[in-house]
Amino acid sequence: MVRGKQMVVGAIKTLIIGASGMLGSDLCKVFPDAVKLTHHDLDITDREQVIESILKIKPDVVINAAAYTNVDGCEDNKELAFQVNGSGPGYIAEACARAGAKLVHFSTDYVFDGSKKEYVESDIPDPINVYGDSKLLGEKKIIENMDDYRIVRISWLFGIHGKNFVETMLKLSGEMDTVKVVNDQFGKPTYTVDLASKVKEIIELDPGIYHITNDGICSWYEFASSIIDNVIPCTSEEFPRKAKRPKYSVLVNTKTEPMRHWREALKDYLQGRNI
Repeated sequence: MVRGKQMVVGAIKTLIIGASGMLGSDLCKVFPDAVKLTHHDLDITDREQVIESILKIKPDVVINAAAYTNVDGCEDNKELAFQVNGSGPGYIAEACARAGAKLVHFSTDYVFDGSKKEYVESDIPDPINVYGDSKLLGEKKIIENMDDYRIVRISWLFGIHGKNFVETMLKLSGEMDTVKVVNDQFGKPTYTVDLASKVKEIIELDPGIYHITNDGICSWYEFASSIIDNVIPCTSEEFPRKAKRPKYSVLVNTKTEPMRHWREALKDYLQGRNI
């Protein structure tokens, strides 16, 4: 029985979309035999191209890690944000439904307004910026177009293969005497290596929405203090940004075993980048 089950697992064909991004790069390590498409290979805002590509590949599982994640940039490029984060996932879901494939798609803590201290999967989204609006549209389009989806809401991602908060802090720390970081926005930092590893489990779970982050809650200032020594706290009013951020975007995972604490994950990240 076990041998037969292993044979079935080995036969599962996986497609990773957004394979060259920060999360996509780590997903490629977890799924080395997957078909890997970057934004150069597939424009997810082109419905015909998306459907044609997925029907041709005939995957059993599609993992969509493609997104427009520049939160402030989304305010300036609303149309692009809604195409990439909203329409694109809908086209992927439509193609998955026609191909009979499962879909794992990544959404965000920013679908919530931050008026509550914590958010479970069933809480009603109410975004306060264009990025959150566009990602929520993506969730809705997926749900409209297919049944066999796993929408994974994530938060405060950091990983070795892309621009992220940890690298920004390290860079600024070397350039400035002190680095100001807000101490009144709270969330859960999440390491892409841990998240990518968790996807194997997510694929086997029931369809639905999942909150997957590393364990532990902190402010951006607390997170920065774990990375550099010359950081000082400030308020959001002292550090205005183009896009409004939720005060609290703490995602509570009620459906799976929790991942390790973000401090432990950060330690591995910092050790890895210095090797």
